[in-house]
Parts: sequence; structure tokens; C-alpha cells
Amino acid sequence: MQLAFVLYKYFPFGGLQRDFMRIARVCQERGHAIRVYTLIWEGDVPEGFEVLVAPVKALSNHRRNEKFTAWVQADLAKRPVERVVGFNKMPGLDVYYAADPCFEDKAQTLRNPLYRLWGRYRHFAEYEKAVFAPERGTEILMISEVQKPLFMKHYRTPEDRFHLLPPGIAPDRRMPPDAAAQRAALRAEFGLADDDLLLLQVGSGFKTKGLDRSIAALASLPGNMRKRTRLIVIGQDDAKPFQMQARAAGISDQVDFLAGRDDVPRFLLGADVLVHPAYNENTGTVLLEALVAGLPVLVTDVCGYAHYIEEADCGRVIPTPFQQRQFNHTLLQVLEDREVRLRWHENALAFADRADLYSLPERAADVILGETV
Repeated sequence: MQLAFVLYKYFPFGGLQRDFMRIARVCQERGHAIRVYTLIWEGDVPEGFEVLVAPVKALSNHRRNEKFTAWVQADLAKRPVERVVGFNKMPGLDVYYAADPCFEDKAQTLRNPLYRLWGRYRHFAEYEKAVFAPERGTEILMISEVQKPLFMKHYRTPEDRFHLLPPGIAPDRRMPPDAAAQRAALRAEFGLADDDLLLLQVGSGFKTKGLDRSIAALASLPGNMRKRTRLIVIGQDDAKPFQMQARAAGISDQVDFLAGRDDVPRFLLGADVLVHPAYNENTGTVLLEALVAGLPVLVTDVCGYAHYIEEADCGRVIPTPFQQRQFNHTLLQVLEDREVRLRWHENALAFADRADLYSLPERAADVILGETV
């Protein structure tokens, strides 16, 4: 079977992009041909993949998306495929991987009513409707239960078109036998003493992930604890506003910004707490990557995967509405209590052994290939 995968941008360190790659590889392993349409491709092209980068440009994102859609559809008309799988909302999809939240709900609840008069709104509303409208036949791969009621509310999408997937944590995120040695090596690399504390924040989109909240919490720690606490930030984004925030708070020497990288598992093993005080997050794959590595987590309840942290009892979930003072106090409590961190570590590993946190690519491929029971 010839399959077409469509996404606006591929780079190796994005959560959506990693899910796309793993799903496409599973489909390839099952004997199917992979063609990819994209606007931007960064990184190596897997053997056997046909990757087509669209030669389109525009002054606005929504106009660029429209030109890209037309270009893809023109090529598909010349070279048809059996399934078109989209990782962004757009017309003409047989299967959509729902990594993004409901645009229409955000437009109606979080935006000024005048926003809906703009061309940008009309574009994204039309592209979302092209996937979720009841008369469409697009099958929808959901990675979080949180957004499903919102799509059904705004579009009356038939429930049988939704397919809830388990998480898809890569096996290399699980704690390995040499975890202690890897932890010691990473901490030595960054000059961390045995009694120093390492906070880790991972994810592109620093503003959405709440990096400002993490920096403020670090700055709020009492003097001695603040001096022996570091924050390492890993992700693809503009760090300058957050570097300025850290400098203004007098902690710039304690905050390290690293670009997206392949060795995140080392940092999960070397850190003491993962902080993820996001403003919004459909899922939050890094939460589960931390969980299976045994790393305690502090996360806001807006994240779709936050409930796993509660179920595993391996961290704290900060309730809505977010209060910076509460987050600061919770961080201080956790850093002061080594015993609770050890208990959360053990709880996380036990949960990782018994819960299905890994089979997203296989279940997604089942739906794409029509192999669901």
C-alpha cells in the first residue's frame, strides 16, 4: 500500500515529529511505501522514505498553508495513494493525528470576538472543519481524552471516528541498568556536586511550556538552596527573553539553555526533578519520559498526561488556576524532602512496568492500515 504523510515541518526533536516518524516506520516495517509531503525537513531522510519539500512561499502562515495544500493535492492527483495521513489539520485527509487542541474552542473562549473577523481565523477554522465536520470521513487519532468533547461540541463529529491511542514512549527512555553511572557522568559533566540539585525542563516552545514560571520558582528558593540548584532547559526556541529574566533575577549562572538534542534520556537520569508548569499542553510526552526514567515530576493540571503522574504517585500536579506562589512552595518542599523524591522514583518505575505507555505507533498504524478489530 502506498501511504502519504503530510506535516508542515519535520525536525528531529519535536514531539509531533517524533510520533510521525515512529508511526511511519511501523507502517514501513509492515510492508507499506512511505511518501512524505512537508514544507520544511531538517535531519536525515530514513531509507526508503520519499520526502517531498514543497517549493512554496507566502507572506503569511495561513496563505503558505493554502499554497502547500494545493501543491500536495496536485501531486496526489498525478500520483494517487491509498491513504493520506495528516499531522496538521487540513482538507483531504483520510486519517488525522490530533496533536493540537481544538482551535475553534480556543478562538471562542480565549480570544477577543474581533479575532474571528481576521483571515487567519477563517483559514484555521476552515481547515479544522475539513477534518472534524460530521459529513467528512476522516478517522481521528486522539492522544488525549481532554480535547475530544470539545471537538464533538463544536462540530458534532460522530464518536466512532475517534480512536484513542495509548501513549508512545520510546523504549530508550526507560531507566537502563547503568542508570547510576549515567547519572554520575552527566552530573560530573555539568559540575554538579553530590548535594547539588538539578531541575530539568524539556520542550520546544518555552513560553507555552511555562519556562518563565520555572525560572521564577528557582529565583524564589531560599539563599543556600538556590545557590546549589541548577536548571537545565532543553528545546528549540528563542532563549533571549528567558535569559533576560534569569539575569534580572540574579540566577543567570544557574540556568543553562541547550538546543534540542538526542541524548535527553541522560538528563532524565541525571536530574532530581522535571518541571513542566505549562500554560496549555494537549499531552506532554516528556512527563511520561520522565516517569519511565524514574524522575519525579512537577506539572500543571492543564497537561493531558498529567493524570498519569497522579495515578503513578510520582510527583505533584499543580491545580488550575495556577498560582506562582503555590508552585514556588511546592518546588521548595520537594527539593527539601529527599525521601519523598525517592518514593516517587520507586512509584514511577513500578507504574512503568505495569502500564501501557508505549504502543502508540503500533495502534496508530492499525487504524491507518485498517487493521483495527
